[in-house]
Amino acid sequence: MTRKDDYYNRAKQQGYRSRAAYKLKQLDEDAGLIGDGDTVVDLGAAPGGWLQVAKELAGEGGTVVGVDLQRIKPIDGVDTIRGDMTDAETREKIVARVGGGETDAEGDGGVDVVISDMAPNMTGEYSLDHARSVYLARTAFETSLDLLAPGGDFVAKVFEGPDTNDLRANIDREFEYVRTIHPKASRDSSSELYMVAKGRLTAPVREGDRVDVEIEAVGSEGDGIGKIEGYTLFVPDAEPGDTVEVEVTDVKPRFGFAESVE
Repeated sequence: MTRKDDYYNRAKQQGYRSRAAYKLKQLDEDAGLIGDGDTVVDLGAAPGGWLQVAKELAGEGGTVVGVDLQRIKPIDGVDTIRGDMTDAETREKIVARVGGGETDAEGDGGVDVVISDMAPNMTGEYSLDHARSVYLARTAFETSLDLLAPGGDFVAKVFEGPDTNDLRANIDREFEYVRTIHPKASRDSSSELYMVAKGRLTAPVREGDRVDVEIEAVGSEGDGIGKIEGYTLFVPDAEPGDTVEVEVTDVKPRFGFAESVE
């Protein structure tokens, strides 16, 4: 029995709508994507295999929304939006349904995970199929920036090729880190891989930036605490009232670290 038959038969036996369900299971096992109670948006969700897995992982307290131009048969506990992901109108509908990435005073707001298994209609011409897959992945990425809360995660499929590294670099700038994963459920002959980005960054600074910051307080570890547009930077050997030029050394979703520039 081939691996293709194995995953196809397992999907039928276990009630999943596509063998692709096992790709999301394996991505989650590898990267820890979806937790109990999470809000998840699945872009290009038809026929719904990923939605089924996402709902299992998010649990009864989670919210799962699927988006696709094709009609998605109802799934218990899952909401759907019908529309073309490349249209701005569809993206506006998603934001209206689940909210954007802005947080309120309590730090709430935005979704936890955006996932995309979108793929172009295959032409058999490698360079064209690759370019179209990158376009869809980039569309999903740009949509995720509108939706994700700080610290949220993103996954998108892309066909490997000359434009993959540029896409990865763009994604990497907006997240703590990004890695590529080829799930076991993908066919050996397939050039598909998944960009898995962890920790959405909404900070106004990035690693390597040099900025002036006023130290407002001292933290429990003795580092000075400064603010850049409401974002917290920890600066060693800085005292309240100091205004120092710093170089940002590490950026997390809700705080970062910097060193004074001599």
